[in-house]
Amino acid sequence: MTAIADITLKSHLQGLSAPQKSPVQKVGDQFAEALKSSLASVNQSQVTADRAAEQVAAGNTKNLHEAMIKLEEADISLRLMVQVRNKVVEAYQEIMRMQV
Repeated sequence: MTAIADITLKSHLQGLSAPQKSPVQKVGDQFAEALKSSLASVNQSQVTADRAAEQVAAGNTKNLHEAMIKLEEADISLRLMVQVRNKVVEAYQEIMRMQV
């Protein structure tokens, strides 16, 4: 006995309802998530450094060296993020220059 294939429109639409992500899309999602978490980390270090600077300016803390360390950490993390952004932009521009 041979099986008859279901050729109704409903069965074809059900097959299309759950598209699978390609490996490239999965990598892209992972990259976006890593970038998002890196930006959040840099932002948090900037906020922490701002609070430390405000406390030093207000005279609420005696730990000037800790405030300076936080400020330098925030500066270095921001510089690193800017360099990563520059490299990503350069890579994008290089891909756009490629001839297909």
